[in-house]
Amino acid sequence: MEEKVLEILKRVFELDHVDETCSQETCEKWDSMGQLSLVVELESEFGVTLEPEEIGEMKCFGDIMRLLSDKL
Repeated sequence: MEEKVLEILKRVFELDHVDETCSQETCEKWDSMGQLSLVVELESEFGVTLEPEEIGEMKCFGDIMRLLSDKL
């Protein structure tokens, strides 16, 4: 699951390299529109629905992993 999430982060934010330190603070393209694109990709890839509160909590790779782990 970690590799898939990293792949999605790399694709959505058009990054050459991405790792577990990826966050809103370290990625320039992780803005509100980027967040929406990320949510769409994650929901599609993992077959989950993220609630608005969960989307608001999603600020880094670790947050994404925690939310997905709770849902899968």
